[in-house]
Amino acid sequence: MSVAFRRESDEEHLEPRFEVPLPPGPNLVTPAGLAQIAERIARLEAALLQPADESALTAIKRDLRYWQARLASAEVQPAATGDAVAFGCRVQFRRGGQLREIAIVGSDEADPALGRLAFTAPLARALTGAAVGDLVAFAGQDEAIEIVGIEPL
Repeated sequence: MSVAFRRESDEEHLEPRFEVPLPPGPNLVTPAGLAQIAERIARLEAALLQPADESALTAIKRDLRYWQARLASAEVQPAATGDAVAFGCRVQFRRGGQLREIAIVGSDEADPALGRLAFTAPLARALTGAAVGDLVAFAGQDEAIEIVGIEPL
């Protein structure tokens, strides 16, 4: 039979499904971040027990592998002291005359819309190590940010 008349399977045309990429560097987490990871794993494990189609189960299993890897590599950090900007603290600062506040957390806990920045974010890296009253360079400007307050999460 000619190859022209052979039916190809639908599977041959699907995009390959890759693993969810792990963020580079150490997996620093706050105690709350560790609890969030465990809670996500529990939800995904419960979802595996529910009836679902094969593609949904594949996606759940892929996400579960990601979160299990994040749990295995999690490094819970000690509580910040509040003496200087560090992982696990909330920072109040003034930039361009505007007062802002962020929390410096792990990559999986980050949510910039809620003011929770990953410790690897440029702003978090610029602020790390500064104390109240310090002026910090950022975005190519010297003394662009003034640290107003620091408190542990």
